[in-house]
Amino acid sequence: MANLKKGFVHTVFFWLKDKTNEADHKALHAGLLELSKIDLIQTAYVGLPADTNRAVIDSSYQFSITFVFDTPEQQAAYQTDPDHLAFVEKCSHLWEKVVVYDAES
Repeated sequence: MANLKKGFVHTVFFWLKDKTNEADHKALHAGLLELSKIDLIQTAYVGLPADTNRAVIDSSYQFSITFVFDTPEQQAAYQTDPDHLAFVEKCSHLWEKVVVYDAES
């Protein structure tokens, strides 16, 4: 179990309003990359749907993020971090749907 880590994992999936708009795609991607720089985040992944095809896979989203925090308190502080709030203000008009999965290990 040497690979098992402890922490708070925050995973978010984003569906764009206009999935074919390249400018919107680039704007959200840039916003997510900037968001990933917040110091409270220990590990950050910003991704696109993988090119996999199995019945259990949902690839309908355009972007996902997975941010790992050491503690639930750090994740709570992230929610009110000025850079996170600025991201929501700047980019929320781009998405039609957001789904969040939080997990503690």
